[in-house]
Amino acid sequence: MMVGYGETFGAWRTAAGDHWPAYTRHAFVEGLRDGSLPRAAFLDYLVQDYIFLIHFSRAWALAVTKADTVDEMRLAAGTVNALINDEIALHIRTCAEAGLTEADLARAEEKTQNIAYTRYVLDAGHSGDFLDLLAALAPCVLGYGEIGARLAQEATSRTYADWIATYAGDDYQQVCRDVGALIDTAVARRLGATPQDSPRWPALCARFATATRLEVGFWDMGLER
Repeated sequence: MMVGYGETFGAWRTAAGDHWPAYTRHAFVEGLRDGSLPRAAFLDYLVQDYIFLIHFSRAWALAVTKADTVDEMRLAAGTVNALINDEIALHIRTCAEAGLTEADLARAEEKTQNIAYTRYVLDAGHSGDFLDLLAALAPCVLGYGEIGARLAQEATSRTYADWIATYAGDDYQQVCRDVGALIDTAVARRLGATPQDSPRWPALCARFATATRLEVGFWDMGLER
């Protein structure tokens, strides 16, 4: 399923090759779709994703300092707000329903796959520029939007309906469209009208692909239980 999150995302998505469907159609995702994912595995994933989102929020906050324009800063700051006040709140609420408190989440040990992914994204931002950071951030933001939109149409079970509804919902889908537009504008501003001709393009595609591979590893981690 292709969703309209901008030209650059479409190009990066294609360049990622088989890594993209390995991520967006992973067995974990399909377990969300048909309800076969064990609840214990889902809760374990939510705990790790809570930790992930804290680091991811920091990475988007870093994007504010890497931005060139107020518009770029404004959208990056808005994404931080969505992560902290919407996604993290969903994790806290879902875990609370299963008997896990926010204090339990805060005490959880961060798994190796989580460390690898979050530190890669933060390093992309610290060592690179705004485009490096966006390429590392994009698979998570836009991939979850694509997954949510597909599962909203294809889900055969309501077991994980709340999770699906969050990423298929209007608010999150608007975040994805806004981020896709931000990426397109940022790329055009820095690389020109034909970014594929820039010597930087292959490295940006590689960053996106690496982050996508780390997303696959995150789903693998969720199935370890």
